[in-house]
Amino acid sequence: MTIPHTKTICVFCGSSSGNDESVTKAADKLGELFVQNQWGLVYGGGTTGIMGSVARAVATRGGYVNGIIPEALIHKEQNKINPPTVEEYGQTTVVQDMHTRKRLMGQEADAFVALPGGYGTAEELFEVITWNQLGIHSCPIVLFNINGFYDGLIEWINKAVEQGFIGNGARDIVVVGETAEEVIEKIKEYKVAEGRFTLDWGDQGPKKCDH
Repeated sequence: MTIPHTKTICVFCGSSSGNDESVTKAADKLGELFVQNQWGLVYGGGTTGIMGSVARAVATRGGYVNGIIPEALIHKEQNKINPPTVEEYGQTTVVQDMHTRKRLMGQEADAFVALPGGYGTAEELFEVITWNQLGIHSCPIVLFNINGFYDGLIEWINKAVEQGFIGNGARDIVVVGETAEEVIEKIKEYKVAEGRFTLDWGDQGPKKCDH
């Protein structure tokens, strides 16, 4: 039986585990805290790597999970030997393309968290940051900076602000948590950045998030 959830957190992370075991442990802890807070998970639908770790952490504790995956990626990002079960990974939503995957994840999300990952994680992260800046949504965006993984990105943001490419008021669109507990607090305490644009997106937005 799935525990009722009060909000849904979208997690971006790698379909690989990387070579630092503490990342997997941190992903498991984050999933545990989601369930403790009655928060559900929406993510990219993979069962391998960090994706699989955070999904299992939520689903096996009775939490809500929706994994949204393009059909073309099923054989790459899901275990080929043992197909995912609802009890272990939650429900799976199969879509036709990457754009639909990201759109549905964004529609369901009340906040976004980025764990370590590669190009795909970075692409998803920067898109929701841009959506926030443009006023399409106002949801919290948290970097889970496990063992300094995102130090370089944080330095880049600060440099871009310093050199005038990002407005100083837009710096706080992204916040940072060093531990799973800090990530939870950052979501709860998130304040909408003052440097966002006020634009009319019609039916596309703005999406207001309850934080």
